[in-house]
Amino acid sequence: MNIILFGPPGAGKGTQSKYLVHKLNNFQVSTGDILREEIKKNSDIGQQITSNMNEGKFVSDEIVNSLIKKLMLDPRKKDKLIFDGYPRSLSQAKYLDLLLDNSNQKIDHIFFLNVNKNTIIERIEKRKTLENRSDDNADTILKRYDTYMETTRPVLDYYSKNPNFHQINGTQEIDQITKEIEAFINV
Repeated sequence: MNIILFGPPGAGKGTQSKYLVHKLNNFQVSTGDILREEIKKNSDIGQQITSNMNEGKFVSDEIVNSLIKKLMLDPRKKDKLIFDGYPRSLSQAKYLDLLLDNSNQKIDHIFFLNVNKNTIIERIEKRKTLENRSDDNADTILKRYDTYMETTRPVLDYYSKNPNFHQINGTQEIDQITKEIEAFINV
């Protein structure tokens, strides 16, 4: 089963995807984790990523798509992917469709965790303290949220036409969000 979880930074995608990975014995495809791993390598791509993130910008589709493609080509992960934060743009969504077609796969469920800006700020401030993440500060949070909402609106429109699209109130408690997702995937 392939699943997409999307929503603004701090919406709870990572929490829900980690749960689903464990529950379904799937693989998490977290663009955030993939990008942070590139940063740790201090490669040219990692330096570009750091610069973009520090300015509150998203990393280019070209970079993200190339990193996603590597994961999608792994035969062990076929039909066992939980996409956490990907796709973020319409071009990424269309690229993912192409990768899925080329690998004879499909997306079984798409979950949009809808969360307002104030909740996001509260959650990310808490996450910053708990996880000590350098990309979690108030100014960056607000830029990333606004950029996300602007960039992702076309993705929301694109996927909302899909019969497997589900909008979840992401301001609920974690357990309630999990129960709603479970009801859709019948686990």
